[in-house]
Amino acid sequence: MRAKFRLALKAAVHTQNACVRAERGMDVVRALAEAYFAFMRASEQHIRMLGLTAPQFDVIATLGNTEGMSCKELASRTLVTKGTLTGVLDRLERRGLIARDIHPGDRRRIHVRLTEKGQTVFAKVFPAHMAFLKPYLKRALACVDTAALKSALRSFAAAFRAEVTKAHLPKKQATNRKGR
Repeated sequence: MRAKFRLALKAAVHTQNACVRAERGMDVVRALAEAYFAFMRASEQHIRMLGLTAPQFDVIATLGNTEGMSCKELASRTLVTKGTLTGVLDRLERRGLIARDIHPGDRRRIHVRLTEKGQTVFAKVFPAHMAFLKPYLKRALACVDTAALKSALRSFAAAFRAEVTKAHLPKKQATNRKGR
């Protein structure tokens, strides 16, 4: 009987410790979200003052100092979703900041590059935005082991990438022929 009680007590303590760790984890998630939103608010406001949207800046910053890249590569290197990327590229092309060329070896592939005007904009806005962010980052990271922080954040992201698979997502409900 005592052995069963000890096992039950041990299981209860283990469960309680897991709950405490989960609560601490939620504190980390909240702090991460607060940091992200504070960063994005300040960053997006400055980018708007430079005459761009955050996705436009992301594309220009990614294409800057390169010969350009495919749309697929651009989508993987930016924080712009694939669904948003086409519209962002359309607007940048209308402004004369990017050009889309058909890949010589594969007509289905589109190569995106900055135009001369786009390179000029990149040369102006990228250093300006980095200079804007520098004092914030200096204050925020003054007493932080940045290598350890970067490693922890990458582990955090990897844990969610590993867990969020199609098997974990709810399945669509079946519909009849009329879509109901």
